[in-house]
Amino acid sequence: MIQPASAIPFPRFSAETYGQIGETARRFAGTRVKPLAQELDETERFPEGIYAEMAELGLFGITVPEEFGGAGLDALSYALVMEELSRGYASVADQCGLVELIGTLLSVHGSPSQRDAHLGGILAAKKRVAYCITEAEAGTDVSGIRTTAVRDGAGWRLSGSKIWIHNAPVADLGFVLARTDPEAGHRGMSIFIVDLHAPGVSRGKKEHKMGQRASPVGALHFDGVALAEDALLGTLNRGFHIMMSVLDKGRIGIGALAVGIAQAGLEAALEYAATRRQFGRAIAENQGLQWMLADMQKDITAARALVHRAAMIMDAGLPATMDCSIAKCFAGDSAVLHTANAVQIFGGSGYIRGFEVERLYRDAKITQIYEGTNQIQRSIIARELLKA
Repeated sequence: MIQPASAIPFPRFSAETYGQIGETARRFAGTRVKPLAQELDETERFPEGIYAEMAELGLFGITVPEEFGGAGLDALSYALVMEELSRGYASVADQCGLVELIGTLLSVHGSPSQRDAHLGGILAAKKRVAYCITEAEAGTDVSGIRTTAVRDGAGWRLSGSKIWIHNAPVADLGFVLARTDPEAGHRGMSIFIVDLHAPGVSRGKKEHKMGQRASPVGALHFDGVALAEDALLGTLNRGFHIMMSVLDKGRIGIGALAVGIAQAGLEAALEYAATRRQFGRAIAENQGLQWMLADMQKDITAARALVHRAAMIMDAGLPATMDCSIAKCFAGDSAVLHTANAVQIFGGSGYIRGFEVERLYRDAKITQIYEGTNQIQRSIIARELLKA
C-alpha cells in the first residue's frame, strides 16, 4: 500500500529521547567497536566481549516489550542503533539485528514458557541464536525448503540441512523453518526452537566471507533430531507467515546498517580528501571529487530518510511492506555505490587491505543480498504498487 506523506505519523518519542539512544550507540561504536574493526575483519573472530557489552547497554531487544526484558522502544530507535553500530563495524550491527528479529519472534509468537526459557538469556547475551531458513534449493524462494519435521509420539523429528546461516558456528539456539505438511506448500511450514548442542545436530565448516567477516556463517545439519512438543513456536503450519512477519523489520535494520556503512565511507573520504595533496593542493579542491562527495551526502541523506520513514510507518501500525523494501533497496544500492566512490577517492591506497574504505566496500555488498535480494525488493515494490 502506498502511504501518502500526510499519513506519515510523528515519531513516538521526543527528539531528546532519540538523541540519547543514538548517542549511546554512537559512543559505544566509536570507543569499543571501531578500534577493533580491522582486527576482527582480519581474524574473523566472533566479538564475544563486545557482544556482552551490547547486552549490558540494552542494545539487544530494542523493540521487545519491557515486561519481557527488552528496551520497549520502537522501530525508529532500532534504525538509529543499527546505523550507529554499523559506522563502527557492520558485523557488530548484524548481531544486534539478529537478536532483534529473534526477540520479536519470541515476544510476539512465543508461549510464556518459551519466553521464560529463552528470551532472557538471549537478551543478556548468554545464549547465541541463529535464524535458520536458507537451504541449497531455497534462498530467495523460501517455499522451496526441504527440511522436515515429522510427528514422533508426543514430539517431532527434525531432518534436513541449512546453509549460509548467520551464527551457525557459534549459536546455542536455532529457530528453524521446516515442512510439517509436505502437501501444503508454504502453508505447511512451522518454526521450531532447536538446541544446537542436541544429539543429531552437526555444523558444517565456517565459511570465509567477502565482508562482514566477524559475523560467522556456516551450515547446520539435522539428522532426526528429537524435539519436544513445546519446541514448536507459534501455530502449527503458520511458520512461513510468522517468519515473513519479521522481514519488514529486518529490512529496516539492513537499510539502517547500509546507511551506517555509507556514512563511515563518506567520513573517511572527506578526511582523506582534505589531507591528501596532489599538484600542490588538497585533492578536495578538485571539482570532480567535490561532486562525488556531494553525491555521497545526497544519497546517504535520502537513504536515511527512507529508512526512518519506513520505521515510523511501522511504528504507527500501518502497512509498511513497500516502504521497507524501498528503504532497504535504496540504502543497499547507495552503500555499494558510494563505498566504491570512497575507494576511488583514496586511489591506490583504497585498494589495499588495512584501509577502512577497502573493508567498507566489502562489507556493503551483502546489503544488496540478504533479507531478500534487491531484485526481489523491486518485485515487492512493483507488486505493492499494482495492488494499490
